[in-house]
Amino acid sequence: MAQAYSPGLKCTDNLVLRKERILPLKGNVKVKKGDIVKSQDIVAETLLPGKVVPFNLANKLGVTPNMVHKFLKVKAGDKITKKQMIAQTNGFLGMFKTSIRSPIEGEIENISKITGQMLLREPRIPVQVKAFIDGMVVEVIEEEGVIIENKSAYIQGIFGIGGERFSTLKTLVSTPEEEVSVDDIDESCKDKVIVCGSLVSLAAIKKAQKMNVTGIITGGIDDRDLKELLGYNIGVAITGHEEIGLTIVVTEGFGKIKMAKKTYDLLKEHEGERVSIHGFTQIRAGVMRPEIIIPKEFKESELKAEKETMSTLEIGTTIRVIREPNFGIIGKVTGLPEQLTKVESETLVRILEAELENGKKVIIPRANVEIIED
Repeated sequence: MAQAYSPGLKCTDNLVLRKERILPLKGNVKVKKGDIVKSQDIVAETLLPGKVVPFNLANKLGVTPNMVHKFLKVKAGDKITKKQMIAQTNGFLGMFKTSIRSPIEGEIENISKITGQMLLREPRIPVQVKAFIDGMVVEVIEEEGVIIENKSAYIQGIFGIGGERFSTLKTLVSTPEEEVSVDDIDESCKDKVIVCGSLVSLAAIKKAQKMNVTGIITGGIDDRDLKELLGYNIGVAITGHEEIGLTIVVTEGFGKIKMAKKTYDLLKEHEGERVSIHGFTQIRAGVMRPEIIIPKEFKESELKAEKETMSTLEIGTTIRVIREPNFGIIGKVTGLPEQLTKVESETLVRILEAELENGKKVIIPRANVEIIED
């Protein structure tokens, strides 16, 4: 068999990247095709409807629903302020009037003559979509958003938490197997994305939060530390929306795992440069991976994003083992036998032959590896 398909993660120094930046509702696009944007630039914005607050006006006035309209001081669609008078009865001989004031700031959504209910809506919520990456606007989707392309050094992680952030890279370890210490994280890390080697402990994360670190890139993380940090087990949920003050991207897996040399070298090479990261992770249908994006200079003629293709296993393909006893170790495929082979579980499976970066030659079920895409 010449090749086989397998899940893969990208790690490359040169990729034409294409990102859609879309609003949740129709709104206003603030840039045009051909514009050069920075990661923090706002490219589109809209207003989300505020929360609806039911208000039983007939009950408050002490009248029947069909009489409410006689005492209104506002109408549907009006903007209102908190404690503004919205209705008032005539009283008796100009006295003993009942005045009703708005409990919120917002607007009048609807007034029902049948139920006597008034629907109030809290102020609209502004939503702004930022570019997230430095690049060029190659397409504008009217009232919805834009598509941005750039050239980047690009790394996909295994797992992450926290949303989109951008800053500059700072490496705190001298080798990919080194574990960052709490003392390494100081004032110099403020507003930086720090590279932490094989493991970041809970104590180191809390120190990073205290120092206002923007993001953490680490080979591994302890799942018990993660649970204590968040206060709950992640399970199979989509991550990336956690409010923890920073973003964490895990490149290898859970536990103390040496960061892949290629990943570490790429991050070290670009130390001090701008970087965009996010922790969005989904491992089921519609797979999403956390990303590390380091923009590079480019010419417009170079912006032509390649079509996504399925990763293939071939002789010479770089892989990562994702099962024990060689979990997390990088290697290269040296053989792809066609015949089924019986493994320890007595199951007949397709296997591959590989030489790991530690020099060890192994035979591994193909399901136990993932491709590291160049």
